[in-house]
Amino acid sequence: MIVFRDPADIPAGFGPSVVAIGKFDGVHAGHRAVIDRARVDATGGSKIVAVTFDRNPLAVLRPELCPAELIGVHQKLDLLERSGVDATLLLTFDQALASLTAEEFVEHVLVDALGVRTVLVGQDFRFGRGGVGDPELLRSMGERYGFRVDVVEDVRAIDADRRVSSTWIRELLAEGDVSAAGKLLGRAPSVWGEVVHGQKRGRELGYPTANLSPDLEGFVPADGIYAGWLIDEASADGLRPGVRYAAAISVGVNPTFGDVPVRQVEAYVLDETDLDLYGHRVEVRFVSRVRGMVAFEGVDQLKIQMADDVERVRAVLVEASEREPQ
Repeated sequence: MIVFRDPADIPAGFGPSVVAIGKFDGVHAGHRAVIDRARVDATGGSKIVAVTFDRNPLAVLRPELCPAELIGVHQKLDLLERSGVDATLLLTFDQALASLTAEEFVEHVLVDALGVRTVLVGQDFRFGRGGVGDPELLRSMGERYGFRVDVVEDVRAIDADRRVSSTWIRELLAEGDVSAAGKLLGRAPSVWGEVVHGQKRGRELGYPTANLSPDLEGFVPADGIYAGWLIDEASADGLRPGVRYAAAISVGVNPTFGDVPVRQVEAYVLDETDLDLYGHRVEVRFVSRVRGMVAFEGVDQLKIQMADDVERVRAVLVEASEREPQ
């Protein structure tokens, strides 16, 4: 996938293109419906392009209302690539971009830079200075500039009778319900970041963990113990890059010892006691919550619980693997 960070970076004659526009926070089922439709519309040979932003526009326009993002830029680009787009235009959302009129955005970004033939957006799409642009305005501009506009209907969960949205997914993750969040995302929710040195207490207890830096990407779910996977970007002793490994994941501040000042994510790769992942960039995927976070009266009780956690994590992941399509 080609990544452009400014319309000026796009070579002349790049189009024709089918463009899907959105924040794509999470690249969840609703977002993928837009991208899937773009893939169908591009069967005539047009390039599939995602136009998105490096941050939530609210971070600039109304920072007091801006929610925590589900994914960071690295994760977003990876997920868009996996969704099958040919290129992503990742726009820096700043005051200069926010000040573009709807007409300027269409002319300079969609028409001149991308040679757009079809634009796909969701029903709640807004664009242009002050958010005055909506799908109907975009359609009228399409008639003038020679492109078609398709508005993709919301994806709804029938049982819950609710639209799939980043807001709903954040609510589920805040409750620790990573399994339900994964159904809306169409994948296991995850965080991504660098492995850093921690207290090394897991190693002392026989369960060495990879501690992720606090400035990781992704929405960290509620405190607790989770079954999930760890994927290393680079090679490590015993681990192959890009391969997922079963992991017991802890989220919280280590209440038994009370010496961790901020919430942290740490993952123990099952049956691995001599891994050196310091400095590696890893992804940690959450499959299911095993239990909440509690404080234990002593190390012996904690070790007994950790052994039980590992076995429960192992059973959860075996069952999850068996359910996956072959």
